Amino acid sequence: MVTVGEELDKAVQGAFTRPIPKTAGAQMRYLVRQHQRSTRRVAELLGISQRTVERYVKNQIKKPRPELADRLEREVRVRWQPQIRAKAKQAAATTGGIMIDVQGRFGYTAAPGSTDDARVRHLTVALPPRHAARLFQAQEAGLTDDQLRQIAAEALGEVYFRDSGRRAHGLEVELTDLLDLDFEL
Repeated sequence: MVTVGEELDKAVQGAFTRPIPKTAGAQMRYLVRQHQRSTRRVAELLGISQRTVERYVKNQIKKPRPELADRLEREVRVRWQPQIRAKAKQAAATTGGIMIDVQGRFGYTAAPGSTDDARVRHLTVALPPRHAARLFQAQEAGLTDDQLRQIAAEALGEVYFRDSGRRAHGLEVELTDLLDLDFEL
């Protein structure tokens, strides 16, 4: 299932200037450096033994199990190039905005006499910086994916459906089924 938080992270990762470390040993060494050289903290983070972390650091183990490889890469991506990540978010929230490409079922609460049946739509919309800022702030505050999806639906409602207040006054937009979602900074 597609989540708004993961897709926001992918969009920010597109701003990285260097690729993440490729090998398991290099990724493990990076995590150890990020945790003040504590192999115990990295072991707790990944759910493996401290000795296993030490063996990866020394390149005594080179090929992790698939689930460990996924966790390891995910944890490195979360911590990779924090300054670049912050600058990309700041730029999107102040000047650039964010592109959203969404396919999902949109429902409406509209004026009497108009249809409010939910239907699948595919939209590609440039959201202004204030909406990008709101999405990133909500993500950093730890809001749930349902809440992030509601914020995205409100942004789409204002920018696309109500055309920034020029039409469809009072229309409330709800994004019920998310089929596909991509963000781009």
